[in-house]
Amino acid sequence: MIRFSRALCCFAAFALATSTGFSQSEAFHVLAFYSTNVEQDHVDFAQQAIPFFKDLAKKDHFDFETTSNWDDMNPTVLKQYQVVLWLDDAPSKQPQRAAFQDYMEHGGAWLGFHIAGYMDSRKTWPWFADFLGTIFYGNSWPPLPAKLDIDDPTHPAMKGLPATYVSPANEWYSWKPDPRHSPDIKVLMTLDPSNYPLGFKDTLYGGDIPVTWTNTKYKMIYTNVGHGNKIFTEPTQNIFIENALLWLGTPKK
Repeated sequence: MIRFSRALCCFAAFALATSTGFSQSEAFHVLAFYSTNVEQDHVDFAQQAIPFFKDLAKKDHFDFETTSNWDDMNPTVLKQYQVVLWLDDAPSKQPQRAAFQDYMEHGGAWLGFHIAGYMDSRKTWPWFADFLGTIFYGNSWPPLPAKLDIDDPTHPAMKGLPATYVSPANEWYSWKPDPRHSPDIKVLMTLDPSNYPLGFKDTLYGGDIPVTWTNTKYKMIYTNVGHGNKIFTEPTQNIFIENALLWLGTPKK
């Protein structure tokens, strides 16, 4: 059963303009999935993300609910929501995965953070590997801040962001193949080369390492940020997260 953390649900007859430049003719509905039995740094992120999105829901006039039951990823539940978030985990059962695939292929929207993109074998879930455009290859450790470059300042999720900013301490992933090489992937943020070498125990030494992107065949954004309890300490990054969610919740014209 869904654990409701319902924020403000607002229905309006006319479009509501938000501070980020998006407008909604009707409140959209968001369901955030999270787990409590995963790596503590990922739980910490989810515990901070939930109040962050509750506050956004009040500010930007959308409806926000959460569930820690991944079996809620089924057609009956998903059809009630325009946007789905994965905060600190991913579906592990075949019926959950099939329901998500069907949801996305029929117009659903998705925002995935950090561990949501972790999959070290294409065989685990071939459709998701194509959806993400890549699989996990390596990582940096311990969590460190990193300078991020904005690849596409014209994308709505990048609205109002500077050309570069320093993201708070995070575990950074590398990918194989490079998602930029997929014809369906549009990279939005990349690790700046000045970061390298990045890490001490596990080190990223260089190369093109995208951090945030969208698969243009779907309404989705994946971002590698989302590890630990410092993610929401950077106002610029918070703007990106808000932008991303509002873009995903805005109907296609």
